[in-house]
Amino acid sequence: MPAQTLTLLRPRFGIEHHACSAPQLPTGDWWAMSRTPEGVTVLAELAEDGDAEPWRAFYNNDAHDLDQPGMLAAIVQPLAAAGLSVFAASTYQADLVLVAAGSVDQAVKTLEAAGHTIVSL
Repeated sequence: MPAQTLTLLRPRFGIEHHACSAPQLPTGDWWAMSRTPEGVTVLAELAEDGDAEPWRAFYNNDAHDLDQPGMLAAIVQPLAAAGLSVFAASTYQADLVLVAAGSVDQAVKTLEAAGHTIVSL
């Protein structure tokens, strides 16, 4: 699987779920939003004083075409093997892979051991 350069983004993120029937979708500092039959999932920056469980995001700096296999798997597989839960959001060119903030040091070590380069903002 391809080694990648990943940026550990500075913001802390929250992952929210809203019913499809919610009267208004969230606004503000959201980064990704997806709608499924079960509802709307929102990935948004957390306020510093928020009480939601924070997540940290790795962003893959190596833009890739949609038909390039293995890019997300190369990140997620070693994290899963290390017993770390992830949340992923993909864009047209890249992926965001989030881990619980309390696991970020272990995630960095795991990804580096898998051959990825981690850059912190």
